[in-house]
Amino acid sequence: MSENAAMPFIEHLVELRRRLIIIVVAVVIGMGVAWNFSDDLLNFVEKPLTGHTYLTEIKKRVYGEVKQRYPGVYTRYQLDKEVNAPVRERRLNYSAPLEPFFIQCKISVIAGFILVLPIVFYQLWLFIAPGLTLKEKRLVFPFVTVSTISFCVGALFFLIIIWPVIINFSLSYESQGLQSWFNLSAYINFCLRLILIFGLIFELPILSLLLARFGIVSYTLLARNRKYALLASSIIAAFHADLITMFVIMVPLYLMYEVSIWVALVFGRKKPVTADAAV
Repeated sequence: MSENAAMPFIEHLVELRRRLIIIVVAVVIGMGVAWNFSDDLLNFVEKPLTGHTYLTEIKKRVYGEVKQRYPGVYTRYQLDKEVNAPVRERRLNYSAPLEPFFIQCKISVIAGFILVLPIVFYQLWLFIAPGLTLKEKRLVFPFVTVSTISFCVGALFFLIIIWPVIINFSLSYESQGLQSWFNLSAYINFCLRLILIFGLIFELPILSLLLARFGIVSYTLLARNRKYALLASSIIAAFHADLITMFVIMVPLYLMYEVSIWVALVFGRKKPVTADAAV
């Protein structure tokens, strides 16, 4: 009896190992492809250090409007110095042998993982497919597509919108006696970690959809626990040292929880109508 009960569990472990092996092989192949443009990815991540970001363009436009409409304010606060301030030459620095090589490996691994996300999500779907109905199994293509797009949108949202804000805030502390000296490993590790975090944050609605379809969560349950979600978002964000990073993680995380609530309402499993309710 116990042997028969243990067999399904062993089969699940074998199946899980098979899926993980396929995912690892796919990531290695993706890493090989991403290695060819890892330098371009490094330059893109390093771009906020040059000072040429969307924030500087917004600042110039705002100061230009102030100069045109309120020239007295523009002159009084010497905003021309902000607009015409020289751009400092900043570079990443490394202090250990082979450090750039290992950083290139890390960038290639993360980029390769993102390249093979359809395979990753497809293997995940195959692992949970035995517990799905025939109708739900047919949703494999929408699941893989939406999950991949959601992760990529989260990663791009961070790189394009959030990352320049974090670096710009950090560089704002520079003064005559304080100069930035970013270490290559610390800079890239911090960025890659946040890329994965934001990618996972944007997967919350997909997770909510699956759990709602399984009947594990519902709109009522999620809506009733908003305050705990806000607390959990704050705790997760608190693992990052600086206040700005905590804020830019906590806000999207909680907003994705709100999106998950409405996803559960629209796509959640509907309760069957009982005979008494019908009467």
